[in-house]
Amino acid sequence: MVLSSVRSRAAGTASRGTSSRSTAPRSTDPADPDGRPPWRVAVPLGLQHVLAMFTSNLTPAILLAGVVGATTGEATLLVQAALLCAGLATLLQTVGIGPVGSRLPLMMGSGFAFIAVAVPLAEDHGLSAVLGGVLVTAAVQVAIALGIHRVAALFPPVVTGTIILVIGLGLLPSGITLAAGGANSPDFGSPVNLGIAALVCLLAVALNQFCRGLLCSASVLVAVVVGYLVSIPFGLLDLSGVGDRPLVAVPLPFEFGLSFPLVAVLSMAVVGVVNTVDSVGTVHAVTEGGAGRPATRRELRGGILAEGGSAVLGGVFGALPTTMFSQNIGLVALTKLMSRHVVTIGALVLVGLSLLPQVAAVLAAIPPAVLGGGVLVLFGMVCAIGVQMLAKDGLDTRSLLVVALSLALGRGIASVPGALDRVTGEWGALFDSGIVVAAVVAVVLNLVLPGRPGARQAAASAAQ
Repeated sequence: MVLSSVRSRAAGTASRGTSSRSTAPRSTDPADPDGRPPWRVAVPLGLQHVLAMFTSNLTPAILLAGVVGATTGEATLLVQAALLCAGLATLLQTVGIGPVGSRLPLMMGSGFAFIAVAVPLAEDHGLSAVLGGVLVTAAVQVAIALGIHRVAALFPPVVTGTIILVIGLGLLPSGITLAAGGANSPDFGSPVNLGIAALVCLLAVALNQFCRGLLCSASVLVAVVVGYLVSIPFGLLDLSGVGDRPLVAVPLPFEFGLSFPLVAVLSMAVVGVVNTVDSVGTVHAVTEGGAGRPATRRELRGGILAEGGSAVLGGVFGALPTTMFSQNIGLVALTKLMSRHVVTIGALVLVGLSLLPQVAAVLAAIPPAVLGGGVLVLFGMVCAIGVQMLAKDGLDTRSLLVVALSLALGRGIASVPGALDRVTGEWGALFDSGIVVAAVVAVVLNLVLPGRPGARQAAASAAQ
């Protein structure tokens, strides 16, 4: 009876709070996620969020299309799926459904970390296996969200930074291959391909360092557009299939099928765990940068639940799991405008673009050399973020040993294809990227080596 009374009072309080919020004047506080700036401000800022993440969001789809030898139509479907899932995932994050969604200005897009395992899986088992792994990743992320603090304890900066560094190093060969013209290209390594890639890469760096505002935040996109135009007179751009696509079409579910080989499920799930734990820091980053406060437990759990829900969308429509994009968090910190409704506008733009197959076909036709010049910057940044995380808490002898052995085994095995074939057999794809090996080694070493930082802190707290 006492419990019922408490529940009744809580329900009444919640009802009054909801009523007061509905009748309260619209917030103009820039640090308030529920604030609604004027349309003349919100629309340009929403478009800026789209531009800042556009190239990063499309890159995984175009890379997968190249790996599986997708036709023009299939590549267009993959690009449409990437746009649709990014838009819907962002809406799930900013608008939310029940407990799902942080209700923060978090822009979502295809996760780079998944490329490193998705590419070898697609080569060995097909795209359906990758998408099956995506669906399982969704379940893993939801489970983590329900016990996020327990799982996060296994991934301090020394572990997460090591894994992210291994992921970045594993992506670099793909960037160089694209810059040279793409795998199996008849003009692979030609001066034209390398020159255009260099132009895009240098222009992206120059815009980022010497410009401000939109040119800085969308530097990679602007550089890719310039490279796209420069490639036309060299005959690198093929738009022959664009006119064959309908003007408007809704992406259909399960276009690429689903399969669940255990190696794909385990590989994608491991990266999903790492990506989810990293997202905890991303949620804190947006609240600190935009509002000067740490994220609440409800915002953390809702944000991770939204990542899990968006992974379901990826498995259904044909896209990699989405994650929170850090470049958009930089925009929030730069503009000091915390409004989630601004990012919602960007999400609606992405959904609208996903319904235009001809636009998707034009985007899918980006020459490999142009894309390579852009992704080299992005892939290099993944490595740099890993190094930054490793330096966060300092590297003593113990931490150096964790990093050294994880990096040596993870990248070492991945750099020598076939080294474990006689041992692993059909499980070889689990070791191809090196991420699974590095993750397991880093977590285990951090737990078993004496002097674990987390253990020392817990002992100090207990003594106090």
